[in-house]
Amino acid sequence: MTIYPQDRFALFIDGSNLYAAAKGLDFDIDYKRLLEYFSAQGRLIRAFYYTALMEDQEYSPIRPLVDWLDYNGYTMVTKPTKEFIDPSGRRKIKGNMDIELAVDVLQMSEYLDHAVIFSGDGDFRRVVEAVQQKGLRVSVVSTMNSQPPVIADELRRQADTFIELTDIREHIQRLPGRADEDKAIPDIELDSRAETA
Repeated sequence: MTIYPQDRFALFIDGSNLYAAAKGLDFDIDYKRLLEYFSAQGRLIRAFYYTALMEDQEYSPIRPLVDWLDYNGYTMVTKPTKEFIDPSGRRKIKGNMDIELAVDVLQMSEYLDHAVIFSGDGDFRRVVEAVQQKGLRVSVVSTMNSQPPVIADELRRQADTFIELTDIREHIQRLPGRADEDKAIPDIELDSRAETA
């Protein structure tokens, strides 16, 4: 990891992308441990978590996680999903948070030395390049070890550092038998990417 102790840095977590990457590697993220691990690396300014919410449902499976994160050190960035009918007449749900994450990286860049983006989405390559031109170092956290790999090659190449999720797994994985954690952090995460167009 290339975060220096004096670095001011922020985490930008694409919730559905990180969820898909961890599931592809067959483990669950412990968000309390993730925050503790990265807080110990330097001067963590903010930890953003991005997810779309299905607000028209009586109960959203992701709501308990969103509430827990909101009360436990994360800055939540959410928006409602949008429903539409595709050309073949199938009902689809769209919940993409790419613009929100990119705008926050750009806005925070003047206050940071380092940005850590948890996503493998190649659409972020251009925003990474833009903030690098302003002097910001950028690490991308994702995986090449799932089938298929979650990280886009162009994003991995653009980042200053690629952090393989399996390399930090022992620090951020939910451990079995931690009853306090199991009650505090819900086990359910909506993978909106699987339902988006």
